[in-house]
Amino acid sequence: MSTDNIFTAAMVQMRTGLLPEPSLEQGTRLIREAAAQGAKYVLTPEVSNMMQLNRKALFEHLASEEDDKSLKAYRALAAELKIHLHVGSLALRYSSEKAVNRSFLIGPEGNVLASYDKIHMFDIDLPGGESYRESANYQPGETAVISDLPWGRIGLTICYDVRFPALYRALAEAGASFLTVPSAFTRKTGEAHWHTLLRARAIETGCFVFAAAQAGLHENKRETFGHSLIIDPWGEILAEGGVEPGVFLAEIDPGKVETARKTIPSLQHGRRFGIADPKAGPEHLHLVRGSA
Repeated sequence: MSTDNIFTAAMVQMRTGLLPEPSLEQGTRLIREAAAQGAKYVLTPEVSNMMQLNRKALFEHLASEEDDKSLKAYRALAAELKIHLHVGSLALRYSSEKAVNRSFLIGPEGNVLASYDKIHMFDIDLPGGESYRESANYQPGETAVISDLPWGRIGLTICYDVRFPALYRALAEAGASFLTVPSAFTRKTGEAHWHTLLRARAIETGCFVFAAAQAGLHENKRETFGHSLIIDPWGEILAEGGVEPGVFLAEIDPGKVETARKTIPSLQHGRRFGIADPKAGPEHLHLVRGSA
């Protein structure tokens, strides 16, 4: 098998703070560490710039995409290091009332190759009193995004999106070999579902999954799960973080995508089907899209 297309991917695991400046310092240090270890693609977690639960404080520190200092710094860093730098997401100003949770894929010349706004909002009440209302502060995206890397196509998603498998199948059917899930999973939901969900997304699409995560107890008192993962198309874990910030790398052979999909060609086997509801009668047969 040719090794020409093999590359090193790195997951940057962070513990983002309340303010963008120290978070940028942390991210920059870890990205440099990843590049020094040979990474050509580097992914940071969701909300790499700040984690604010207080709405007033969040909006005091939000900047527009055009003015955001973190994005400008990361673009310059990608150009300096000559890497594909994927900023998992930044909290940015969308309007006077709403922020946006936006992911940026930056090329080795510092240009933004693609951006994606998180589609699915984390509006959850967890046992034990934890409660999140992402939709109160953030404007959801409406468009799935796929882009090109030198090694294949990449599909962009963020965190809670991982619970909606139709998005990942659509990206795989559009040609993605790599799926990204930068995250800030809570410790409770992470312990229960993180590994299972991410391995399932890899297996059902025959894609590599890259999931850089927030980790540990943050300044805002929120605790995130960590355990950044790189998973191959057969569902095998190639690299995994713990609960501390750091860099986790793996060698990526895109040829594994074709091998997995030839072995189990489920992307080709999807069919349209109906859902028969005996209470509603045959005239209410629901048509469901299985696959193209």
